Amino acid sequence: MMTEESKPRVGSISWFDLNIKDASGIRDFYREVVGWGVEARSMGEYDDYCMTQPGSGETVAGVCHARGPNSKLPPQWIIYITVENVDKSIERCKALGGKVIDGPRMYGDKQFCVIQDPAGAVAALVQV
Repeated sequence: MMTEESKPRVGSISWFDLNIKDASGIRDFYREVVGWGVEARSMGEYDDYCMTQPGSGETVAGVCHARGPNSKLPPQWIIYITVENVDKSIERCKALGGKVIDGPRMYGDKQFCVIQDPAGAVAALVQV
């Protein structure tokens, strides 16, 4: 159970994800290059992957297939930034020249979206 003390703080980077067509091949690339371990996470007809830190086994990132709801996401590492309110952050994003490229939608009990800033960089916003 997540407590107030264990929740990511607003403004912090709480996750990293890579969404690509060949998650299995790229999973192996990062396993060999940086030494990450792999834990498969069933998505029904296929697996996505939690990448784990050598030694501790702590999950540090995800490598996911760009399928289903993730098919619109660009093939790049996406940081997830914790915000107080996704809907309000979307309003500010648009008002400041950014755009939403995916969502908002739910992942478990968390609402998130993926935005693109006016310079073209992509990040996800997650409400915790």
